[in-house]
Parts: sequence; C-alpha cells; structure tokens
Amino acid sequence: MAMVAARAGVSGQTVSRVVNDSPRVDPATRDRVEKAMAELGYRPHRAARALRTGRSQTIGLVVTTLATVGNSRMLQATAEAAAERGYALTLVTAAESVADAFERLAEQEVDGAIVLNEASALVPAAQRPAGLRLVVVDAPGSADLAVVHSDHVGGAAAATAHLLGLGHDTVHHLAGPVDSFAAVERERGWRDTLVAAGIEPPAVVRGDWSAEAGFVAGDALGGASAVFCANDQMALGLLRALAEAGRRVPEDVSVIGFDDVPDAANYRPPLTTIRQDFTALAHRAVDLLVAEIEGTPGEDASVVVPTRLVERASTR
Repeated sequence: MAMVAARAGVSGQTVSRVVNDSPRVDPATRDRVEKAMAELGYRPHRAARALRTGRSQTIGLVVTTLATVGNSRMLQATAEAAAERGYALTLVTAAESVADAFERLAEQEVDGAIVLNEASALVPAAQRPAGLRLVVVDAPGSADLAVVHSDHVGGAAAATAHLLGLGHDTVHHLAGPVDSFAAVERERGWRDTLVAAGIEPPAVVRGDWSAEAGFVAGDALGGASAVFCANDQMALGLLRALAEAGRRVPEDVSVIGFDDVPDAANYRPPLTTIRQDFTALAHRAVDLLVAEIEGTPGEDASVVVPTRLVERASTR
C-alpha cells in the first residue's frame, strides 16, 4: 500500500479509501491510485483485512442438495451477488445434518450464511452456532431469522387460473415433497384457486422434483385434461409419459410447470411455466445478510420476490 501511495503521490490513507470504495476521494485522485495499483499488481490482502475489520469477507451457502436445477441456479446467482458485494462464497452441503453444516461454517469463521430449502427449520434456534448470522431462502416467516422466498402461492394461483381460463373443468396437480415449504405453498395456491372457483380439488399426485417422478406420475395423470406441475423437471418427465401413452400435448392435455428453467423453452412442446427470478432471490438474500454483517439492517426481515406466467405451446 505504501508503494502504491508513493507511485500515485498520495497518502496511504487515500489508498485505503480507494481500496474500500470510500466516496471521500475525488475522481482524478481515484483514477491515479487505481492506475498505480494496476501498474504494481496490487491486490488487497484478505487475511490482513480480516484482522483489521474482524470480518472474513466470506459468507456460507448451506444446501441439502444440488441435484435440482433451482438449487444449482441459486448457487450460481448467490456467488455472483456475493462477489458484487466484495464477499467470497463457501459451499457446505447438509444432506444428513444441518447442525454439522452450521458447525463447519463456524469453524471456517464465515461472517454469515444463506440457507436454501428451509434447512434451518431442521435445527432449533438453541442449536445454531452463537453469532452466526443467517438468512433463509424458501421458509416460513420467522421472528428470529431473515427470510426470502418467491411468491409460490401467487405463481401457483396464476398457473391454475390460466388453465381454468382456457376452459378446463378442473386442474390436476403434480406436487413436490410434502416437507418442502415451496411445494406446500404451491399446492396451497393451486387448491385455493380451485376452491374459489367452486371446484373440488382432485387428489394430489406427489413427486420428488425429479423428471423421473414426473414420468412415473403419468399413469395417475393419464386421464387429466390439465396438469399443473410443481416444477419444470417433473413436467418434463410427464411430457414423456404422456407422449408414450399416445396423448398429445396440448391437444389432449395441457401441462404447465414452475421455475422456467433455461431448457423449458426447448421442451417438446415448449413449456408454459411460472418464472422464478433466481437472480433477484439471490441478490435480496445477500443484501439482507450483508446488512446484518455490516450492522446496517433494514426494516424488511421477510422479502417476497414476484413470479410471473410465461405462456408457451404446452397449454391450450
């Protein structure tokens, strides 16, 4: 830092302000310092900064699985959002024990953690490591945790209403796991919309988010004229099952998914679906966590990110 200061003709304090993106540096001086940093190959020393600030500039991400497209997209989006805020990301899986995942993060001295798939619900507050700041993605509201989730209920309601609006007498539902917050909320949006329309909801068919589960569900849903699938992967499996059974989509049965994965537009036929904004989810979660870490929390401890219907050729 002293070498950068000498090269730029400024004080070490000015270099520090530039490194920490302080607004108290005029543009010409900032340009001169940044040019000197580039010429000398200067990079801030993370360990030294941690000693000075008491923060590691690292946040953890706890996941139960990366097998679902949604979690994989959230991992990428969270890493990008953290990097934009000057934080590194460390991934910890919690397939068997969320408590162990929290302990591993505490040992790595992360500044805080984001938890996907309501994993924190598996660990009582008393068992969470003291001082570990947490934000949970896709979980019920909590008095002691910041929560971010998509508008699962609203998205499911929009999907169901869309199919009813096309003239279908009822809408069948291929649901996600019963212990998933997102699956329960999507089922609630579907059920409430049917009830409000005076329609008795048909029996739910349940899967595990996988395309294989959607394929297996084809037997139970073979006679339906409209199916709302709780995610796009199960919708993909259902499309295959219907095709093998000789049922045409959308001529014989309309199918709608949830998530809008990148390949949804390339299904055969292209899939009508509810789009989740994974980038917005990740940014809101990182913003909430960084605010907690840096001592500037806002008023919103619970954030709901809107979803929207994307109409394609799988419904008519």
